[in-house]
Amino acid sequence: MSTTRLSSKGQIIIPKPLRVAHRWEAGLELVVIDTGDGILLKPKMPFEKTSIDDVACCLKYAGKPKSVDDMNAAIQKGIQDKF
Repeated sequence: MSTTRLSSKGQIIIPKPLRVAHRWEAGLELVVIDTGDGILLKPKMPFEKTSIDDVACCLKYAGKPKSVDDMNAAIQKGIQDKF
């Protein structure tokens, strides 16, 4: 386990073995999450959040629309086939 010290400016140094292991380089933006008894540092996502409508519009289906019952039956069949 590595330790580090909080500077008077509120800065910390992340130990080199951790930076290397996570491939974190200078300039990387991190998200700081309060966990209650500490903090969690995670790399900021490199792309903007999108909604399902933004993504699903590229999916094409030319067949007859499926009902919820059709989808449930297909799921049930998949489970039975697997087990």
